[in-house]
Amino acid sequence: MPLLTFGGTQAFWVILCLLLYLLGGEDEREAAFMALTALVLGFFLSEALKMVIARPRPYEVIGWVRHATVAGGYSMPSGHAVAAFAGFISLYFRLGRPWFFIILASLVGISRIYLGLHYPSDVLAGAVLGVLCAFTALKIDERVKCFGLCRFDRLQQN
Repeated sequence: MPLLTFGGTQAFWVILCLLLYLLGGEDEREAAFMALTALVLGFFLSEALKMVIARPRPYEVIGWVRHATVAGGYSMPSGHAVAAFAGFISLYFRLGRPWFFIILASLVGISRIYLGLHYPSDVLAGAVLGVLCAFTALKIDERVKCFGLCRFDRLQQN
């Protein structure tokens, strides 16, 4: 489970997006850009929500919950789940293979519950927020492309 939970860390996503950008083709570069956009949105939104909701982690309030490690900050929403769903769903939008990416994101969420660091509702909230961030990144990507293409078309017409 600690290996699976790594799929929701900043280090994982920076390395993965860097590899996709440097070693991949145009689709992989676009996927990396979109994933990073979704991840940045997700990070700021989840941190803001954590401060507003201020929910303690399960191992802090339930004596029988075993935890493999100690995590700082609050529990709701799961930042790892936000990152996993924002990143993996963004990759799906550009690279296909929906079930592969949904399963990877879900495994990260399950690992957070298994490790005693989040309630199931924390992971569900993180998943919803991550998916919303991925859709927002998709819309941003479409607008950036349209803006660039529209400007290029106008320059060619003149």
